[in-house]
Amino acid sequence: MDIMEIKELVSYSVNETTQTLDVTFRLIEDSDDEIRTDQIGLDEIKKFGYSFLDNDSIKFSDLFEEDEEYADFDDFDDEDEYLEESIDEGEVVSFLTEYYLVNSRNLPNAELF
Repeated sequence: MDIMEIKELVSYSVNETTQTLDVTFRLIEDSDDEIRTDQIGLDEIKKFGYSFLDNDSIKFSDLFEEDEEYADFDDFDDEDEYLEESIDEGEVVSFLTEYYLVNSRNLPNAELF
């Protein structure tokens, strides 16, 4: 089996409801018309020793919740965008590489985009 290498991390976000990291990515071997999508439990991330999704981290809603000065501030309306920016993309790629190396059967198939 060839070593899996992620070419592009298209999107990633934390789904608080399902307690998953939702990712969309392409491998080197995938064409630009193909994409892979997966949901990985936050508990799996912790098992691999990654802490970029630590539950103790500051949540977006906590930043402005009680500060009236920012009550009408619209630049941070998109919580998902903020959370995505607060997670290091390189760390997500490192985790995915390690995760799929150990769990190769969990690697999602490429689908047409």
